[in-house]
Amino acid sequence: MLFNYRKIGLKRIDTYIIAKFLGTYFFSIVLILSISVVFDLTEKLDNFFDNNAPLHAIIFDYYLNFIPFYMNMFSPLFVFISVIFFTSKMAGNTEIIAILASGVSFRRLMLPYFLSALLISIISFTLGAYVIPHSTEKMLDFEDLYVKKIKQSHARNVQMEVEHGVILYIERFEVETNTGYRFSLEKFDGKTLVSRLTAESIKWDSAYNWTLNTYLQRNFNGMYESISRGASLDTIINVEPFEFFITSAESPKMTVSELGGYLKRQKNRGVGNIQAFADEYYKRFTMPLAAFIMTLIGVSLSSRKVRGGMGLHLGVGLALSSLYILFSTFSTTFSVSGLMSPFLAAWLPNILFLAVGIYLYRTAPK
Repeated sequence: MLFNYRKIGLKRIDTYIIAKFLGTYFFSIVLILSISVVFDLTEKLDNFFDNNAPLHAIIFDYYLNFIPFYMNMFSPLFVFISVIFFTSKMAGNTEIIAILASGVSFRRLMLPYFLSALLISIISFTLGAYVIPHSTEKMLDFEDLYVKKIKQSHARNVQMEVEHGVILYIERFEVETNTGYRFSLEKFDGKTLVSRLTAESIKWDSAYNWTLNTYLQRNFNGMYESISRGASLDTIINVEPFEFFITSAESPKMTVSELGGYLKRQKNRGVGNIQAFADEYYKRFTMPLAAFIMTLIGVSLSSRKVRGGMGLHLGVGLALSSLYILFSTFSTTFSVSGLMSPFLAAWLPNILFLAVGIYLYRTAPK
């Protein structure tokens, strides 16, 4: 159906495109994630039965959190598919030509698309930064309990720099009792050892408060050494038990504020192996912005009426979106391995595809 855009006015065009964009976007989410849930359920059904997973936990702890996690992860892909799908249909019905012929510039035509992308970006950032990490924690905990059957009850050979020049070591730490065994805390001035505190066991109280049992304190001053010992000692150590169990798999569970705080704390400690957390932190900002880039590419690509129509546009669009995901995966791998800075790794796919989008925009029919 063709519209007389001179009569319906510019606001009507904006409303029409925004409704098409958002409607197709949410429809594609429902369709694709429904298929994903069916495949995931088929794959994990035996695990659910074997490990006696409650139906309530499967629905509310797993799949109710599975859906927003993957919805936000693949949001740029959903945006891309949605834009190409309905814009190709509009181009096939000669609606794009009618809009441009009515005096609306191609640049002005992009406005409702970018307004829709802005709304999606705001929602995506808010969910990804503050809401989804908490739901992801429930989902991953469910997997550990009923799928992977992995639950860490202790940590062995914990060694970390809790402050600059202060090295902590615990041979074994028990989660249930919050108690560590064979503890040592060494302080260095440059490369010179200035003190060493050891204890048979150490128990966490609250915040950074720890209690040492059967301790020995040795202070070194040149050729001189002072020793003190006792049965119990309350002290403050700038570390909490949960930090003994943090791995790169924990990064999706953290909000953007927690990630920022963790990175700052680890950098102050001089810890260098935090690339995975830095990559996750920067992606919380780059992924929402990808909606604008995918919208730019999608509109520029599919607004042209060509032989092959929607099928050709969808094929090219899926190829480009696959390349985007591939570039994101490669850049993440390079970041975690230390071959590329996390900041550059997170932004590189957006920079490359923004260049593609600008090129397609300049060559699009206007």
